[in-house]
Amino acid sequence: MTISSVRVYEPASSFAQTSGRSSPKPPPRVWYASDPPFKGYQPAPSEGYQHSSTSTAIVIDNGSSLVKAGWSFDKTPRLSVPANVARYRDRKLNRTCMYVGYDAYADATTRGQIRNAFETGSSIITNWDVMEGILDYTFIKLGVNAAERGIGRPVLMTEPVANLGYSRKIMNELLFECYSAPRVAYGIDALLSYKYNKGKSGLILSSSHSSTHLIPVINSKPIMSSVSRLNWGGYHSAEYLLKLLRLKYPTFPGKMTEAQAQEMVREHCYISQDYDNEMRHYLDWTGLEDRDHLIQYPFTEHVVVEKTEEELAKVAERKKESGRRLQEQAAKMRLDKLVRKEQELDYYKDLQLRVNEATKKEAKRLLDEDEFKDDAQLDRTIKELEKSIRKARSKDVGGPENPEEEEEQTFPLVDIPDDQLDEAGLKQKRHQRLMKSGVEARARAKVEKEQEKARVVEEERLDLERRENDLEGWLEDKRVARAALLQKIKERDRLKADLGNRKSLASQMRMKTLASLASDAPGRKRRRGGDDDNFGANDDDWGVYRTVQTGDQSDDEEEEDIGAGLKNIEAQLLQFDPSFTENNTLEAQSDWTKSLVHAFLRGPRPFDPESQKEAHQIHLNVERVRVPEVVFQPAIAGLDQAGLVEIAADIINQRFSSQQDREALLNDIFLTGGNTLFQGFEERLKRELRAVLPIEASLSVRRAANPVFDAWKGAAQWAREPGFTEKSVSREEYLEKGSEYIKEHNLGNLVAI
Repeated sequence: MTISSVRVYEPASSFAQTSGRSSPKPPPRVWYASDPPFKGYQPAPSEGYQHSSTSTAIVIDNGSSLVKAGWSFDKTPRLSVPANVARYRDRKLNRTCMYVGYDAYADATTRGQIRNAFETGSSIITNWDVMEGILDYTFIKLGVNAAERGIGRPVLMTEPVANLGYSRKIMNELLFECYSAPRVAYGIDALLSYKYNKGKSGLILSSSHSSTHLIPVINSKPIMSSVSRLNWGGYHSAEYLLKLLRLKYPTFPGKMTEAQAQEMVREHCYISQDYDNEMRHYLDWTGLEDRDHLIQYPFTEHVVVEKTEEELAKVAERKKESGRRLQEQAAKMRLDKLVRKEQELDYYKDLQLRVNEATKKEAKRLLDEDEFKDDAQLDRTIKELEKSIRKARSKDVGGPENPEEEEEQTFPLVDIPDDQLDEAGLKQKRHQRLMKSGVEARARAKVEKEQEKARVVEEERLDLERRENDLEGWLEDKRVARAALLQKIKERDRLKADLGNRKSLASQMRMKTLASLASDAPGRKRRRGGDDDNFGANDDDWGVYRTVQTGDQSDDEEEEDIGAGLKNIEAQLLQFDPSFTENNTLEAQSDWTKSLVHAFLRGPRPFDPESQKEAHQIHLNVERVRVPEVVFQPAIAGLDQAGLVEIAADIINQRFSSQQDREALLNDIFLTGGNTLFQGFEERLKRELRAVLPIEASLSVRRAANPVFDAWKGAAQWAREPGFTEKSVSREEYLEKGSEYIKEHNLGNLVAI
């Protein structure tokens, strides 16, 4: 019987830190893995189209993470959806269905067909079919009247820094040809956000979903020749976190998605003010309860109904009574069997007397009636019955034990040639040969056992003598033996782990062995009766089963020998080696309260491998500071670029010779973009910039009022200004000058001189 996971722990408030490793700890605060971001039907207000005029612009912030759209007279965007489209063919309706934005996460079918308009990890549009679907959805949600055969409103759209001319050309063709837009203008999102926050001169640091840009602005004019780019954004942070978690939990049973990783980055990561020092002490037990964040994934737990003490007592009593009855029945059956054997013994003894007194012919007749071949067989039967009765009496009835010395068995027929025996004699000879082999095997085993005892005693004597004569050398030998046993344990654990992975070399070798066992000639089908199966003729053949065994039951005896030997050596080292303490034993080193790996994987609490709930948990600790640190130290993620501080210092100190321009940039370092929302980002940037600047230089760092939506708000503000019409490309200019034509202005990629 199973049940779905039930959320047991409520989000707990802050609690006092506990410093002890084994001290009682409060219940952990649990965050639950997010579901696919499906929001259901979201009706967008469509009255904006009726309130608009031919001069009212449709403003679209075309981001690679979210597409935000609305009217220029709006204060906030009416629509904000991911740049995703899912299409699939509905066979029942015989039509193609298209889901846009959050609707694409409606179910598993649509999620499997999601396509993004942008190239993965960049802000370049590569899938124009998806982009067209997003624009269709946007204009429909804004209430644009399709009966007019065009949107009939100007369009203001954001574009990335140094946007490709080809991308702008295709977008112009799409807007002018497909949607009949009367005017189109483009602006850079970071510059529009800076304009909305009343910036004039400063250094814009825009860290978005796909990249990070540093744009110097002097007197509201961006210096595009000094712009620098860092190929790291929110998408790369989520992807990096996903790689770290998959490396951390290679056998995690749940499915970690990019959407969940993005939420983890937003909710749990922060910028460390002293990264190196914090990483050194992050897994210290003091305060680890607060630093370690627990993410719970859905799971199915097996529920075992626990019985009360009264029910357990009743079950135990029933088992006891049942066992007593079974014992009585078994004793009665043994007693009946003993009585029957005694009766048989009396009968056979009487038969033996009658045979001895009868003539030879009469004796032969009597033996044949009871299916005896000769007197010897009758005598053996009587002896076996007497022996069995004595044993049964001593065990069940409690009679006196009078064990007779075992007579030496003889096998006279073994040495007689076969041609001198008849069929009955040959059969008897084979029986005697088998019995002789058993007797000899028991004798050999007895001798080997005695020899083994003697060998052990001799080894103990030599070991004691070596310890008394050369204690240091004896201790060194024990240390070497202990290291060898530890290596065997590691190899055994590694082999077990490899066998669990069907792609590992050990697993492939096992399957190869199984395949060779299935056929003596690989690649050729075995025909019935075609080959003789001689497997087992050689004793080494049976060793193959040790090769293919897996699981906890494999090599049990060997594992017990290794464990017992290791404990014996460690006990001797504890007794005679002053430098070897309890903390050096394998048992102490396996203690989770002393394991740094356990703190990294499972946090400050014990882990139950049998619990499905704990198996579906992810612990975020060092990843919380490691992932966002990449923008300051890109080498952490293998990125061969300078960090933000180095790039900013290079722009300010090397690319501007005027002291006045440098001061203007330093007096307004502006942060925008969703990737700057990390806690401590502003303080860390200001502190590290201060370290590379002259001591007398003034420095001011500020963040946009809303780093995510200020770009759209700045675009809407610009669209309401009187000069917007002059800076946009009209349909007539597009038809006359081509799709690559663009006008110069201080908010786009082509700056007016």
